[in-house]
Amino acid sequence: MRIIAHLDMDAFYASVELLRYPELTGQPVVIGGGRRHQPESAADGTRRFATLDKYAGRGVITTATYAARAFGVHSGMGLMKAAALCPRAILLPVDFDEYRRYSRLFKAAVAEIAPVIEDRGIDEIYIDFSDLPGVEADGGRAVARAIKDNVTRTTGLTCSIGLAPNKLLAKICSDLEKPDGLTPITQDDIAVRIWPLPAKRINGIGPKAAAKLAEFGIHTIGDLAAAAPVWLLQHFGQSYGHWLHEAAQGRDDRPVVTFSEPKSISRETTFEQDLHPREDRATLSNIFTKLCEQVSSDLRRKGYVGRTIGLKLRYDNFQTVTRDATIDHHTDDAAEIRRAAGECLKRVTLDRRLRLLGVRVGSLLPREAAANLAAHSTTVAKEPARRYRTDNATLPLFDTSD
Repeated sequence: MRIIAHLDMDAFYASVELLRYPELTGQPVVIGGGRRHQPESAADGTRRFATLDKYAGRGVITTATYAARAFGVHSGMGLMKAAALCPRAILLPVDFDEYRRYSRLFKAAVAEIAPVIEDRGIDEIYIDFSDLPGVEADGGRAVARAIKDNVTRTTGLTCSIGLAPNKLLAKICSDLEKPDGLTPITQDDIAVRIWPLPAKRINGIGPKAAAKLAEFGIHTIGDLAAAAPVWLLQHFGQSYGHWLHEAAQGRDDRPVVTFSEPKSISRETTFEQDLHPREDRATLSNIFTKLCEQVSSDLRRKGYVGRTIGLKLRYDNFQTVTRDATIDHHTDDAAEIRRAAGECLKRVTLDRRLRLLGVRVGSLLPREAAANLAAHSTTVAKEPARRYRTDNATLPLFDTSD
């Protein structure tokens, strides 16, 4: 008997902020924007918070409390659009260091009860209950309740858990009774609980696929389940068409993977106002350097080094470009990352204002493995990749052209 749980923290970033600012409990709160929206302390000891009606810029919502979501506000929405829907919503800046700390806490609380965990990000995990004692008697409900209690006791936060025979169904179920939900489902429940849901609720059916399905009159998971497999293969290809058929039937044999090496680590930021490469050169240069330092810090914290450094830009017309450069050694050094990303910058056109800037490091290896590789390598490339100077005096400004 296979029992898989998907645990999703409830409005995670916003809930962490409510622990810090309990007076905002029950109010519409959105997380996003810059540090200038930090609450201010008044003379009488109370705190003053920024509100969306005073916001001007291009920021995007990272998350929102359920009270804010009731107004139609959701993650990924522009703050200006959210201000039109809920002008009196409280606006708080993001604090990823704090969110990561709480992420570690809740995952440790889960591991005390059920150690077979697949980490899927800062606020969600899969858990394999299959080999835990007693789960067959109640389908894992008692274990799930114990996990929920331990998470709340450890962090002060709530989570929602879906229980199902596989990962695909468990993820769908964890979202059905939020917040603080516990939703079990069996294969026999699929027709009643799963098929009436929109097709896009299946993780793996994105906006484009959902739109294409809708063009053919397929709106729900049940509609998809009723589609002929041959027809799906014809219109969506062999691999994806077969997967759509299996997913709609609630079939998924993926294991819970307790560890996998990351392929890359990146940081990016969307500017509140578009910035020009020349007119805002100093500001962009500082942001560029900060992103490289953050990526470097992430690499060191996670114990990885990389040798492919990438740059991502999004112009004011929403066109996105990326460039990569590979150096001849693995690194986690901020100055080296900055130098290589600066070389990538020379290969893009800087004649428009920018909405977004990002830096990525790929071709990752654990730090010890990279050190062993360097120590024992006897192969010399005919044309070794460029090794960049790392002294701060030679670091270019953002716009490297004159």
